[in-house]
Amino acid sequence: MFVEKRLYFPILLFIYLLCCSSRFAISQPLQDYNFTLSNSIAGLAGISSFWNNIPSLDVNSTDSFFGLVTPIHQRRNAGSLFLCGFYCNYNVTECLLGILLYHIKHNKENDVINKPQLVWSANRNHPVKFNATLQLGHDGNLVLTDSDGTLVWSTNTTGKSVSGLNLTEMGNLVLFDKRKRTIWQSFDHPTDCLLPGQNLVSGRKLIASVSATNHSQGLLALSVLNGSWAAYTDTVPPQYYYYSSPFADSSYYSFDGQSFTALHYPTNSTTQFMKIGPDGHLKVYQWSVVDWNEVSDILSPYVENCGYPMVCGSYSICTNNGQCTCPPQENFFRPFSERKPDLGCSQLTSIYCNSSQYHSFVELKNTTYFSFYIDQELNSSRLWLGQTKLEDCKRACLSNCSCKAAVFEYGWNWTGRENCLLLNEVFSLTDSEEGRGKTVFLKVQNTSEAQTRSLIIPLPGGKKSRPFKVIIGSTLAAFFGIILSIATCFVIFRKRTHESRNSADIWDLAPILPGILTRFSYNELKIITDDFSRKLGEGGFGCVYEGTLRNGTKIAVKNLDGVGQVKESFLTEVKAVGGIHHINLVKLIGFCAEKSHRLLIYEYMVNGSLDRWITHENQENGLTWNTRQRIISDIAKGLAYLHEDCSHKIIHLDIKPQNILLDQYFNAKISDFGLSKLIEKDKSKVVTRMRGTRGYLAPEWLSSVITEKVDVYAFGIVLLEILCGRKNLDWSQADEEDVHLLSVFR
Repeated sequence: MFVEKRLYFPILLFIYLLCCSSRFAISQPLQDYNFTLSNSIAGLAGISSFWNNIPSLDVNSTDSFFGLVTPIHQRRNAGSLFLCGFYCNYNVTECLLGILLYHIKHNKENDVINKPQLVWSANRNHPVKFNATLQLGHDGNLVLTDSDGTLVWSTNTTGKSVSGLNLTEMGNLVLFDKRKRTIWQSFDHPTDCLLPGQNLVSGRKLIASVSATNHSQGLLALSVLNGSWAAYTDTVPPQYYYYSSPFADSSYYSFDGQSFTALHYPTNSTTQFMKIGPDGHLKVYQWSVVDWNEVSDILSPYVENCGYPMVCGSYSICTNNGQCTCPPQENFFRPFSERKPDLGCSQLTSIYCNSSQYHSFVELKNTTYFSFYIDQELNSSRLWLGQTKLEDCKRACLSNCSCKAAVFEYGWNWTGRENCLLLNEVFSLTDSEEGRGKTVFLKVQNTSEAQTRSLIIPLPGGKKSRPFKVIIGSTLAAFFGIILSIATCFVIFRKRTHESRNSADIWDLAPILPGILTRFSYNELKIITDDFSRKLGEGGFGCVYEGTLRNGTKIAVKNLDGVGQVKESFLTEVKAVGGIHHINLVKLIGFCAEKSHRLLIYEYMVNGSLDRWITHENQENGLTWNTRQRIISDIAKGLAYLHEDCSHKIIHLDIKPQNILLDQYFNAKISDFGLSKLIEKDKSKVVTRMRGTRGYLAPEWLSSVITEKVDVYAFGIVLLEILCGRKNLDWSQADEEDVHLLSVFR
């Protein structure tokens, strides 16, 4: 039967190509949705619900990159003008759907949009192109689609009785129902700006752009946290550079412990907005006659210039006179740019866990880190080690592959037992006042054993000598003939060996763990997942739970159950995806290897697995043909990366809809690498035992000599399921011969 099934794949390929080339013919055409609303509601988006991105206005922009606008809707408030539309570069290859705040410049020939400020964007991470569309559909969902049919963004308001779209005088884009109640609003989904009257509450955050010309999400963020508001690096875990006191107020904002609200100052007649910049500064800007002026730097009274995470870039030191310089050890660090020292420094040799014996420290005396004191209060015990010895601080960093540096503070009494902060990411360092006793230890990768000995702090050697001690003890016991002592020593040895293996799991994993992964403790994950109470799904090796990090980021925690197979699955999955990154592979954030616990932490995928959508009960809310085609393309790109572009060829061996996850925009990502196999690039096949899922097994499994074609076969089955809208094996079929999906081609 396996051989016969091969004959169906030319037919399968033909069907897929036919769907791609004629997707508009086989799908139902979109109807224009014209709606009429009460004239008493001002500022509605006209009678059309369909807008094409065809720029028609030039702008006098402060940003030399963006200069064209496709207007959708406009609103005036006193001196302020708000425009909702597409904001494009001059080639119209990158366009953002957003809200612009601007003033009109009056020319003799025509009026020009003068120096617009992008105060909100729907698709900052996914720019669209010329002829992209925005549509408010019959179902009440506002959807942004790129010119190639790719779904980029939506309000997820399907079935919520939306009757209209409005841009308010405050610059808030609103979807409302027949009773004029707000169903969705842009104020609830801020990007990097707050307009006067806009609130920031727990669960939302401002995220700075990468740069002035790149509006995608950067590293710095601001949010409300535990009765205060905080500014931090949006990393895992976060690193804080400002943490407010409760009920902090200013002329430009108010804070009541739960809500941070931007205010107008001094009067409502001024045009203002608040923005967190790529440098981490939170500033208020105001229009003044001909240009935007900075009127307040909110954090300047509390954060010194060298206290911002990116002021000098990664691994660079911000000196007392405001200059940026790399660590003096030129054999380990060099600047990214001699002309622009504030871009930071790079390590000449990357840190690899599989050569941890060559890890050592570069010592920077009288140097500290921007988050040192705030992390003391906010971060978990695995990063902050209070009242510890210097040697213990160094060892803790060396034994943790995720640790890239340690910051140590000596006490004023020089007892040698003070505070230690471990860093998973290293941003700007800061000169410390001489004599304050702060030292930064940067982990580096040495290229020789001699070089390592000069800097490295050796790890405890007791575990290595334990077998020798046991042999000596056993010999002495035999010599004295004390049988009971021999038995006792043997029991104690076995117990200690078992405990040592459990407590030193990181050493077993060190050769394969990439430095970007975060190590979580089991207790941390219990808190993050609310004691594993929110189950997302269940598979062959355990359950997956939903969790939320302290910065509000949702994650998926995979708890592996069992013994031998689980350890193999854990190691295989970490090896496969721990050190690679691709947009169509689910990102592995961290892990837990504590005693018998084995857990993997992944990015959270809002729309779950593909199998839930293939046979969606309500087909009106199911996958469109464009979305199906994009999902197929995403899976193919992910497999091509695994098979061709990785340093090792990775064969997944379990491609099926349950292992294809969908994000909020229905972008597909391959997950679950527990059964995968890594082979050298120059090898074309590998011998292994049969593994995978019934119905997706290729004919090659009969010989146990497999190639990447087993993934291609399984992908073909998944492709067929997507196109036909039914499962591969459907046991509800009346005729037994129709159970298998391939039977439709008989």
